[in-house]
Amino acid sequence: MTKHRGFYGTHKTPAIRTWLAKHPRFHMHFTPTGSSWINQVEPWFGFLADQMIRRGAHKNVQALEADIRRWVKDWNADPKPFIWTKTAEEILESLAHFCRRISGAGH
Repeated sequence: MTKHRGFYGTHKTPAIRTWLAKHPRFHMHFTPTGSSWINQVEPWFGFLADQMIRRGAHKNVQALEADIRRWVKDWNADPKPFIWTKTAEEILESLAHFCRRISGAGH
């Protein structure tokens, strides 16, 4: 199996290296896409998309960016943490059930 060089190495492109050199307080850390903290941020992006982007009419990129920044500012004024509602065992059992259901289904 071959790795897609650009997929995991985007932080090594000249443009990104230049930006990072100009912003030394930022550091890149590899985080697998299946990491739990990333999964926790996905609902937040879902709220952003549902509550602002899909409902909005943006005349240009600048208007879209301004609306996103305004939405984030409003969200941050009254933040609500995302909380796991299932135990690890419940999540794994749900996944196992799903796998049993789709096995042999032609996927």
